This record gives sequence, C-alpha cells and structure tokens, in this order.
Amino acid sequence: MELNLANSTSPEMLKLHFVHHLNRVYFGKKYLQEHVPNLIGISSLRKLQLAIHETWEDICNQVKRLQEIYVLIDEQPANENCVPIIAVFKDAFEPQDYGADTNLINDVDIILYLQLLEHINLTSYRLLKVLAAALNYKEAEQLLLESFDEAIDNDKLFAMIADEYVKR
Repeated sequence: MELNLANSTSPEMLKLHFVHHLNRVYFGKKYLQEHVPNLIGISSLRKLQLAIHETWEDICNQVKRLQEIYVLIDEQPANENCVPIIAVFKDAFEPQDYGADTNLINDVDIILYLQLLEHINLTSYRLLKVLAAALNYKEAEQLLLESFDEAIDNDKLFAMIADEYVKR
C-alpha cells in the first residue's frame, strides 16, 4: 500500500493512513508481547529484569488499547507484513557472546534496544494522535495519549537504568 499524505487530506485518505500506521504499531506490539518476556532471562541485572517486566505489562495494555481503537473506528487489524519494529528487534532477542563479560554487553544491548523501541513508540503514537485528531477520533486520541505517556515513562526508566548500570 503506497501512502502519500501530501497529496490528499481527505477523510478517506487520512483514515487509510491512520489504519496503515495503526496496523504497523499493532503487529509490532503483538510481536513484542510474545518476545519481550524472553529478555528477562537474558538480562543479568535485577532492576533491568523488573523494568522489562513493567514494559511487557505496558505492551499488553497498549495492545488492548489498540484493539479498542479498531472497534471504535470499525476496522479489523490487517497484517501488512511490513513491520519495522519486528525487523529492528529480532536482533535484540538473540544474546550475543562477546567473550569475557557477556552479561554486561547483553544488558547494554537490551537497554539500547528497549530505548530504541520507546523512541519508535513515541514517534508512532505522536503521528497516530495527529491523525486521530484530524479524523475527530476523540476516544482513540485519548487511548493513544495513554500509550504515548507510557512510552515516555519507559524511556526515562531505561535511561536511569543505563546511567546507573554504566556507573556502577
């Protein structure tokens, strides 16, 4: 599906864009919902394990919100088989063996990928909120705001863990 927002801001085109990006986020979240718990067993730092678990709980809540949005806009999730989040994070779920301090490297990799995830989330939710506002999807906009706020909190959490972990 080729999308070009600059050519048309008709409600039909805006909805196509909205659903397209909603699908990308939804199927990315479904992938993460299934795979993020595996990161807990790979990480060695207890605070990181707790943060990963908290992030997983947020992902589960976000999936529920996204499902609510589909109902609100009378659409069904459609896997477009083009989910950048999945491509980016497949690498994060495979621990690397770098030699002497593999735990440190794996923990740093996990922190990096989870912070990258949150930045992708922030950008995705920001765009979806703009499109929802343009389409007057007030309830969807609120649900997206809640997910956006969680992404901000998770980003801060992983930044604090990274600072503490590297300085220890």
